[in-house]
Amino acid sequence: MERAVAIDIVLMEEIKQETFRKEKGKLLSFIRGKVSSVEEAEDILQDVFYQFVAGFESIESLDRVTSWLYSVARNKIIDRYRRDAARPKKADFDGAIGHDEASPLTLQDILPDLDNTPEASLLREAIWDEITLALDELPADQREIFIQNEMEERGFREISEETGVSINTLLSRKRYAIIALRKRLQQFYDDLLKN
Repeated sequence: MERAVAIDIVLMEEIKQETFRKEKGKLLSFIRGKVSSVEEAEDILQDVFYQFVAGFESIESLDRVTSWLYSVARNKIIDRYRRDAARPKKADFDGAIGHDEASPLTLQDILPDLDNTPEASLLREAIWDEITLALDELPADQREIFIQNEMEERGFREISEETGVSINTLLSRKRYAIIALRKRLQQFYDDLLKN
């Protein structure tokens, strides 16, 4: 039994190291494209991999490690941007986008701007929990295109070539996913205001 536990620990360490080697360069490039300096990008990368090592057991599936890493990186980048900026404390998810159904939608369009107070941090965590629950409820094809495009920042052309699904179909699926998330977040925010 002790030998099996030792093998599991060794295997987990190998998986962590292999993931770091495989994803480090791409993840750093992704982060570097969003921040002002190499040093800041490296700091964020270090934070992401620290969280990866610390929370490895909580990752549901090894198939989702890449998505998980990009999601954490995106959160860290957003937190950095918001740390120094003065932001409004109220969000209107419908107003942030407007009611023009033809407008392009991204995750950033539906997230509220929050400051760096402890209350805002708790709200940000609650919002991400709500997004995770909403993603789980989406049809698989909508969830996958959302994750690939928003979290992994893969282009529609690349995904289309890989899957054989037309770009227009992918855009439509992403749009339905964002609309569902927007409705879910608006309801979540309305419920918060009632309490």
